[in-house]
Amino acid sequence: MSDHSAIEWTQATWNPTTGCDRISHGCDRCYALTWAGRLRAMGSAKYQTDGDPRTSGPGFGVAVHPDVLDLPCRWRTPRLVFVNSMSDLFHARVPTEFIARVFAVMADTPQHTYQVLTKRSRRLARLAGELPWPPNVWMGVSVEDQAAAEARVPDLCRVPAAVRWVSAEPLLGPVDLTRWLLPAGRLCGSDRLTPADLRVVREFAAEVTDWRGVDWVVAGGESGAGDDVRPMHPAWVRGLRDQCQTADVPFFFKQWGEWVPEAQNPAALSRRTAGFARYVEVDGRTRPARYGARGQAVTVQRVGKKAAGRRLDGRTWDEMPAVTQ
Repeated sequence: MSDHSAIEWTQATWNPTTGCDRISHGCDRCYALTWAGRLRAMGSAKYQTDGDPRTSGPGFGVAVHPDVLDLPCRWRTPRLVFVNSMSDLFHARVPTEFIARVFAVMADTPQHTYQVLTKRSRRLARLAGELPWPPNVWMGVSVEDQAAAEARVPDLCRVPAAVRWVSAEPLLGPVDLTRWLLPAGRLCGSDRLTPADLRVVREFAAEVTDWRGVDWVVAGGESGAGDDVRPMHPAWVRGLRDQCQTADVPFFFKQWGEWVPEAQNPAALSRRTAGFARYVEVDGRTRPARYGARGQAVTVQRVGKKAAGRRLDGRTWDEMPAVTQ
């Protein structure tokens, strides 16, 4: 954990729990699993519990750390805090009592804004009524494709958090969040409504019905080592951006990942990377570029996360909800 973070949408990380298990193909290139193995080898005390080798790995067994619960209390400067960058707070092996203690700390430190993510949305929904939901807690779910969104976002929308958000990273296919961004899905004439009009629609729906929607969307491509890192088709991330723009919901583009579409960042390309160029289809299939493009396929090159950058169609997208303090 750190009071500084390289994650683009936060400022600090806090890990009262560590360890996890892979539960979907969005977990295939889990950075936390890789880091846990390194930290275990370095002798870090928090990463000496090994997980099931079929779903986890060395140093990545689920463990709780009561000794770090008070860490945010010692941070005087307000900051955005990503909770459990190395775990999932709603994992089945994290005791309910410990989850409640984490939420109590968040409620007792209103100077900070906490960003929580889970793939275990069913447990989140079951426990939501037992937990405090102060305005400084942003609750989100991670999704990688439409199937994951259909499974997890409805559970998220049952949670009375001040901000509900979706992290679509790694984005492995197109995702339509429209019905969770606007009360009636794609409202007739919504493209002609002003941002102020859209806010009124969302507030009215929340007041007079039980509708709860998504308030923030983050998207990014897959990164990591290995030959099987999957590229992201630009149509997928454009689709999310455009849905958010239509609904006046903040959109944050985190990264292209290991692969970048040639048209998005020509400066990152080289003769060396061109030799490994691939076509990625809108359905996610890839093939070597030498076989020719068809339909909506785009050419991508593997240049690495840093070189690929995080500009989409010529600009960065760093939109975020307002921080309540």
